[in-house]
Amino acid sequence: MAHGHGEETEFHLVGYGIYLAVWVTLLVLTALTVAVAGLELGKISVMVALAIATFKSWMVANHFMHLKYEDRTFKIMVLIALATLATVIGFTFLDISFR
Repeated sequence: MAHGHGEETEFHLVGYGIYLAVWVTLLVLTALTVAVAGLELGKISVMVALAIATFKSWMVANHFMHLKYEDRTFKIMVLIALATLATVIGFTFLDISFR
């Protein structure tokens, strides 16, 4: 299907089974996040929660937002934006965690 700029759009059909598997995985990871919050892990508990949240957001972006079907340039731009966000969050934690 052609658009005004000569580009062609490719449609990807994803079965309901994939969506169901991703949804169940997200539920399990949410339960894991709650379980980890109940443990006494000290300063590492925030890092574990952020790691789980990062994986969950990657799953949502890839499967529900269809990022895995996008061009490489778009994926690189998303990674640059996420790296910038991670840097800002990292500097914030460095500023407040050693007081």
